Amino acid sequence: MGPSNDLRKTVSPEAYHVLYEKGTEPPFSGKYYYNKERGTYHCAGCGNVLFDSATQYESGTGWPSFYGAVPGALTMARDRSLGMVRTEVKCARCGGHLGHWFDDGPAPTGERFCINSAALDFKKS
Repeated sequence: MGPSNDLRKTVSPEAYHVLYEKGTEPPFSGKYYYNKERGTYHCAGCGNVLFDSATQYESGTGWPSFYGAVPGALTMARDRSLGMVRTEVKCARCGGHLGHWFDDGPAPTGERFCINSAALDFKKS
């Protein structure tokens, strides 16, 4: 079952496309790619806290990247779209598509959560 039509009224068209139609914003275009402020990143669809800015790093990929997530905030699923096998990252609360996970990140975790800015809201601390 997909998201309710009410969600189209509460998020931007770009956020809706990314979160609920598994879209991807163009690299280096997202509003949080260059963000250096301290705070927390939340799901743009439901407000669930996903990442702390302390885990954000410059991956060079064109999307905000994090080496860790808030415990229990995410779920993962196999994604075979676009002729690749990847791990999709979804919000544990609303199931919205956030981006993808890779095992080529920095220490201490070696993880890279590559996330679309359109799927996020940022709250300064």
